Amino acid sequence: MSLDTKKLFNEDLPGLLTKHVDEAKAIGAKYQINVTGEGEWFVDVSETGPSCIAGTGAADCTITIAGEDFPKLFENPSSGMQLFFAGKLKVAGNQMLAMKLQKLFSLGKGA
Repeated sequence: MSLDTKKLFNEDLPGLLTKHVDEAKAIGAKYQINVTGEGEWFVDVSETGPSCIAGTGAADCTITIAGEDFPKLFENPSSGMQLFFAGKLKVAGNQMLAMKLQKLFSLGKGA
């Protein structure tokens, strides 16, 4: 089954953030996630969140990745370093926050 990136950010993740408010806020960051060919989303998992909306916002960490590479990152967030060093994942802002993406994505996996 392939990952529907637009459905993930427009439906699934906002629902999970609503269900797991405290876990989401514990991540403590604002992300701009740009998936080339799919869209751009602003994910607030800080004290002012949680929320996930289409568009852009003032983020602490910006992630840019191609649509064909995003499913690899989502399914296995630890592959982020490989994608980064291969030039397939770009991180701007606080790069340490990129390491917390695993926690964000695991909300959807019942972790």
